Amino acid sequence: MDLFDSQLKAKAFAPLADRMRPRTLEEFFGQEHLVGEGKVLRTLIEKDQLSSLIFWGPPGVGKTTLASIIASTTGTRFVAISAVNTGVKEAREIISKAFDELKFRGRRTILFIDEIHRFNKAQQDAFLPHVEKGTIILIGATTENPSFEVNSALLSRSRVFVLEPLTHEQLAGIIDHTLKDSERGLGSQRISIHQKAQDAIIDFSNGDARSLLNIVELAAALCHSERSEESQKFKKKRDPSHARDDKVITLDIVTEALQQKTLRYDKLGEEHYNVISAFIKSMRNSDANAALYWLARMIDAGESPLFIARRMVVFASEDIGLANPTALVVANAVAQAVDFIGMPEARINLAHGVVYLAEAKKSNRSYIGLERAMEDVKKYGNLPVPLHLRNAPTKLMKDLKYGKDYKYAHDYEGGATNMQCLPDELKSRKYID
Repeated sequence: MDLFDSQLKAKAFAPLADRMRPRTLEEFFGQEHLVGEGKVLRTLIEKDQLSSLIFWGPPGVGKTTLASIIASTTGTRFVAISAVNTGVKEAREIISKAFDELKFRGRRTILFIDEIHRFNKAQQDAFLPHVEKGTIILIGATTENPSFEVNSALLSRSRVFVLEPLTHEQLAGIIDHTLKDSERGLGSQRISIHQKAQDAIIDFSNGDARSLLNIVELAAALCHSERSEESQKFKKKRDPSHARDDKVITLDIVTEALQQKTLRYDKLGEEHYNVISAFIKSMRNSDANAALYWLARMIDAGESPLFIARRMVVFASEDIGLANPTALVVANAVAQAVDFIGMPEARINLAHGVVYLAEAKKSNRSYIGLERAMEDVKKYGNLPVPLHLRNAPTKLMKDLKYGKDYKYAHDYEGGATNMQCLPDELKSRKYID
C-alpha cells in the first residue's frame, strides 16, 4: 500500500500534460484520419495486426501517446527511449530483454524511439535484424521527413503514418476536458476560462497539445477568485451563485502566463538563434567554459549534433582561419565523428572540438578579404578577365591575343611575378591586410 500510495502521490505532482495523457483511443483527441472508426490504424490496433511503424508529425500531436495506447490495447510490453540520450549499448540491453520476454513469457515488446531521426544510419541499421525476426515491434517518432532521415532498409520494413497538427476545435476540446476532469485534470479546482483567453492559448500552442496544457497549468496557478474586475464580471455572467468561489482564466492571466513561460529551446524560433549565437560568440571570445555551457544547452534541448558540427566547421575558417589552419581539419574530423558515432557518445567529440576551437588563436583575414572582394563584385559587376590570364586552346583565341604575355610563375625566382591578375579597374585593390 505504501508503494501504491507513493505512486499516486508522484502522479498527482506530475505536470498536467503528463497527467492528462490519453489512456485509450476514446480519450485521444485528433488524428481521426488514422484512429477514427474504421480507419486503417485503428483497425490494425483492434485486430492486433501491427508491424513496425513510423509516426511522422509535428511536436505535441500524440505520437508518444498513440504508441502507448497501442501497447496497452494489445497487451504488449512497452519500452520508450529517446534517440537524443540513448546509445547503442542501452538499445542492445533493451533488445536482449525483449528477446527474453518473447522466449520465456511469449510477450512481445513495442520499442518506441522518440526522435528516431537523431540516430545515424549505422545506429538505425542495428535494429533491422530484430525487426525482421519479430523480437521487437519498432515504433519510431520523427518530426523530420522519414524519406530523408530514416534508413531506407528500416523504412521499407515499416508503415509510415502522418500525424497532423491538432485543430482549434480539438485543442478547445482538450481544454474543456482538462477543466472538467477531477481525477487527473483541474476539475476539483472549479476553474473556468474566458473565450478570448482560450483562443489566445490555442493560437499560441500552434497545434501542440503539450504546449497547450503547459500554458493552461501555469494560467490556472496564476488565477484566483478575486483576481480582476474582468474575471468577476465573467463569473457573475456565467453563474452568479459561484461568482466568489470559482476561478476564471482571463486574457490578462493568459498574457501574464505567456510572459512567465520559458521556452527552453525552440528550434524554429528565436531562442534557437539566441543560443547558437551565444555559442559562436563564446568561441570567438576564446571563452571555452561559456562555449561548453551553450553546447550543453543545445545537446540537452535535442539540437541536431550535425547542425552544431556544421557551425563549428564554418567557425574554423571564419574566425580562426590563417592563425591556425589545422582548426578546419579538427572541425571536419568532429563533423565526421558525429555522423559516424551518433548521439549520445558524439557529445564527447563535440566537446573536444569546441574546446580546441575556443582556445585556438583567431584570425578573420581570409573571411574579411572575401567580404571586401564580394563588395567589389556587386559594385563593378562582371569585369572582363585580362587577356593575358585567359586560356587559349584554339587558334582563334590565340589570334585574339588570349594568353599573350602571360608569365608562368614557376619560371621566375621566388615563384612569383609582378604580373597584374586583377581587372584594370581593381588593379591596386588590397583585400588582405
